Amino acid sequence: MVKVLVTGGAGYIGSTICSALQDAGHTPVILDSLYKGPRQFTRGRHFYQADVADRLVLDQIVADHPDLSCTVHCAARIVVPESVQDPYGYWRENVCKSLELCANLVAVGKPRIVFSSSASLYALTERLALTEDDALLPNSPYAKTKRAVEMLLEDLAGGTDLRAIILRYFNPVGADPQFRTGPYDPIPSHVLGQLVGTAEGHLEHFTLTGTDHPTPDGTGIRDYVHVWDLAQAHVAAVERFDQVLAASGTRSEVINLGTGAGTSVRELLTMFERILGRPIPVREAPARPGDAVGGFAVVDKAARVLAWRSTLTVEHGIESALEWRHRRSAVLGVAAT
Repeated sequence: MVKVLVTGGAGYIGSTICSALQDAGHTPVILDSLYKGPRQFTRGRHFYQADVADRLVLDQIVADHPDLSCTVHCAARIVVPESVQDPYGYWRENVCKSLELCANLVAVGKPRIVFSSSASLYALTERLALTEDDALLPNSPYAKTKRAVEMLLEDLAGGTDLRAIILRYFNPVGADPQFRTGPYDPIPSHVLGQLVGTAEGHLEHFTLTGTDHPTPDGTGIRDYVHVWDLAQAHVAAVERFDQVLAASGTRSEVINLGTGAGTSVRELLTMFERILGRPIPVREAPARPGDAVGGFAVVDKAARVLAWRSTLTVEHGIESALEWRHRRSAVLGVAAT
């Protein structure tokens, strides 16, 4: 059983990872500025409110928890359209501060890092099935910052004691099965959040953006992976960290996390309406700046080196997202929206 520092541990994915670590018998230690994540997601856990680049706070964390085994680095800004409007802010927060965090972790003798990266940096291929070795072509400032952090991790691993497992997420959906945490925004920016917001009447309609992509039904292809499955993959990466790198003979390794199957946005809409039990109002619109056609993960590597495969379906993700909306206000202590 180990202690794990989780940056962004008050966020949607970070908090779910903390729950999965805890359920597996490990101890999460959260470092989060609470720029977005709610304090309620840190309850009952070791928590330090600070910027990830704050060396003094990191020194204090290590002094308090000298047995830290690994850092899971989730802290980042993640909204693609916002990154187009504020590229400076995204590069500062996602790249510059990650560089400082990594340098500080090496300096304090805690060089193991599991990094939350993104499949949005893959280039489109005709077959849409994406392996870790496929070409990269990040097309938004957000995606470019994720690739930049991957590159700095690779370089630091080559020249310092740092070692890294880079997990490229596809599209997280759903909530913690015990509903301890979930999407905290009243109307999340991701597609399932927009569907739920429309179903609840908070949005006049669901905007189906991008209907002329080179895909079977014209809408983007996504690999919707349940957030709890993602969290389990992080537990496996922490537990098998040295084993994974020893087997590859490298000091940094990239691993895809997805279901291994693609679902179009239109197919997701159909599933959502079936589970909801009624149609929702929909309008079609052009693709947003930075939107990608998408693809789905080839997950053979994750199965081989992490002994991990997703077990929950897209339908499970939709069901848990709808249930979370009924529980969100009680968990966060806010008025229902």
